[in-house]
Amino acid sequence: METAEFLETLDREGRLLAVAAERAGTGAKVPTCPDWTVRDLLRHTGVVHRWAAGFVGEGHASPRPMGEPPELDGTELLAWFRAGHRRLVDTLAAAPSDVECWHFLPAPSPLAFWTRRQAHETTVHRIDAEAARGGTPDEIAPEFGADGVDELLTGFHARVRSKVRSERPRVLRVRATDVDGAVWTVRLTAEPPVTVRGDAGAADCEVAGPAAQLYLSLWNRRPFPGVTGDASVGALWREKSAV
Repeated sequence: METAEFLETLDREGRLLAVAAERAGTGAKVPTCPDWTVRDLLRHTGVVHRWAAGFVGEGHASPRPMGEPPELDGTELLAWFRAGHRRLVDTLAAAPSDVECWHFLPAPSPLAFWTRRQAHETTVHRIDAEAARGGTPDEIAPEFGADGVDELLTGFHARVRSKVRSERPRVLRVRATDVDGAVWTVRLTAEPPVTVRGDAGAADCEVAGPAAQLYLSLWNRRPFPGVTGDASVGALWREKSAV
């Protein structure tokens, strides 16, 4: 996917998140994040949006802590969230393609990284907001879901901080059934997971299904759509993979 496509997705998903949050009410529980209410969800995502916009808009070359959310609620909190989302979208849209700033996963450019990362961040939390209102979530495009799986497996869980470890070496295969070539092989050891694209070699466990369902299940928002082989490997992922 191109950066412009991620920007369009970020714009749409943030607006959908706000609508779902408004309909649910800020006191509603978020079933996909059991410790959160919609209030917590809006505060978290609003802080992340402002944090990301700061790197791109101000060109920070090193990590910076996230700010603290304001003690707002109800319509004021929703307005604050919408303003931060709008600022992020506008900042990314106005940034030059060669903008230099800190980013934390490999990417073709800082702008490509932040646009992609925030599109996925916002989409997952839009699903959370829709879970809180009890509605049927809008669909996630297969190509976007596959990209999210790729970012999670080859990016987030390639880092030292990943907690998905196994003293006994295991191999997990992830296969999207509706996107050509969307297959990943994840090797689990006592070190951070190592993911390669493709299905070479044997796997102890395979999770397979539509890309959008895999995306949400690997982020622990849905059950795995289908599991074959040693189900304990999939269970290990679900137990240890929270980011």
